[in-house]
Amino acid sequence: MSPARILLSCGVVALAAGIWFGKRLPEVAQLAHGVLSDPVQLDRPSPVFASRAGGVDYRVAPVADYDIAGVVVSRHDSDAWYDWIHDAFNDHLNVVDLCLVWGANAADGAYRKMRFSSGQFVCYVETNDPGALQPAYLRALSNNHLLTSDPALARRLRALRVGDQVRLRGQLAAYSHTVGGGFQRGTSTVREDTGNGACETLYVHELTLLRAAPHWPRGLRWAGAALLALGLLMWWRAPPRARS
Repeated sequence: MSPARILLSCGVVALAAGIWFGKRLPEVAQLAHGVLSDPVQLDRPSPVFASRAGGVDYRVAPVADYDIAGVVVSRHDSDAWYDWIHDAFNDHLNVVDLCLVWGANAADGAYRKMRFSSGQFVCYVETNDPGALQPAYLRALSNNHLLTSDPALARRLRALRVGDQVRLRGQLAAYSHTVGGGFQRGTSTVREDTGNGACETLYVHELTLLRAAPHWPRGLRWAGAALLALGLLMWWRAPPRARS
């Protein structure tokens, strides 16, 4: 086998392994104590305040203080190349969505029997185990629209990955702007709801990384991509072989 093919084969294997292991969630025994508890919510409307992001002025109306710790099981970055909805509605305040599990779902390991993925505004959950669909487990997961106008905090939120265990503190809030046709979004204030409007919209004031996911799958993905690039370069520069 030629060196180029060896590099290409190794690159494919390393990249695939990095993607596969990068989606693995921590074992229950690896969970930080904080993620085993339910979120703490204090319902008390606070004064409306202004926030500016992406050149747009937003009106933020808090409805409750909120403190949640959980395992990141899926995520969506509003800067993703395929995300057109945030741009279309001038929604630059919502920097990332994190799908989190906590409480009974985390403590009993139900999340390890589920598969998670994220769309532009929703977290999808699938499972082949009916036992994982108990109400106590389904209420202990949520898609969280995270808001901030602080560039440093936005970078930290966007750096979070599947498997990270985090604590977020801030305010559940509705927000809106009047640019173009205008835009507004509310927030859920209960854990039992599902479907449209069930996501928590959280203006984040504080982020704590309780326990990071292993970094080596990310390194494996980078190594695989580098091997693929090098293999392709060697294949392209190799002289054509004569045919008999």
